[in-house]
Amino acid sequence: MKIVKKLINKSVNPTVVALGNFDGLHIGHQALIKQIVNIAKEERLVSTVFTFDNHTTSTIKGGNTPKLLISKNRKIALFRELGVELLYMVQFTETLMKFTPLEFIEKILVDILNVRKVVVGFNFRFGYLAKGDLQYLKEIGTKYNFDVIAVPPITRDNILVSSTQIRELIRNGKVNLASKLLGRRYSIEGKVIKGRGIGRKLGIPTANIFFDSNIVIPKLGVYKTNTIIDGNKFLSITNIGFNPTLNGEKLSIETHILDYSQNLYGKTILIEFIDFIREEKKFDDISKLVQQIKIDINALENIN
Repeated sequence: MKIVKKLINKSVNPTVVALGNFDGLHIGHQALIKQIVNIAKEERLVSTVFTFDNHTTSTIKGGNTPKLLISKNRKIALFRELGVELLYMVQFTETLMKFTPLEFIEKILVDILNVRKVVVGFNFRFGYLAKGDLQYLKEIGTKYNFDVIAVPPITRDNILVSSTQIRELIRNGKVNLASKLLGRRYSIEGKVIKGRGIGRKLGIPTANIFFDSNIVIPKLGVYKTNTIIDGNKFLSITNIGFNPTLNGEKLSIETHILDYSQNLYGKTILIEFIDFIREEKKFDDISKLVQQIKIDINALENIN
């Protein structure tokens, strides 16, 4: 997959393009991607995604940007896994923001992307002040000889799939349902850093991670998780919170990895959230905390 970050050269070969923020790359977004990949194979076009490196609201609303559901590196990796051949991931600047719908079509879709087919979501809007809609895109498409395909809304468990809905589910601790809408386990990546070492002294060592403050943080509490280390998956139990029993003052994400004893300091690990176990609680003493953690670990096998 080729990645392009600047709007300079025109695509040599004609393309089929998926347009969107793809901020969660959830199953609705994946439907768009699968569509362009299939069309590209059938019609000998280049499967292309045009998206932005930064969320559009960071420019439109002066920095009032939604929390991330996926890191940039993970998003790029997923685009690659889905079969995208050409990825335009450009900065959404004030200049781009002020493009009229017609300018966006002419300067980007036609002049740069050499587009033959465009695939968008059912509620897609574009151009300055979001004045361009699906109907307008189709109308101008007839002039410039490209087709427009709209992917209908997708639901799971009677819930309309959207990044906003997924964020809300995660914040409420409903990570299992959020994962269904994402099409993968919700996960947080981070580098293992040194904590206070209390878990190790108690016989329950934990990996504390330094995480991006711009990601969506699940509801405070204890979760059944998987931890991915160097491509290998281990069952784990993860606490998100302030460790009130130990008089913690800073929000932390720490994971106890079952059947693992190697040194992880400095390593980047990925924590996949499976399900919520219980809320964070302040215990009367450390011995009761340890007892509860052991109960939580024993209960993991009963949680899908």
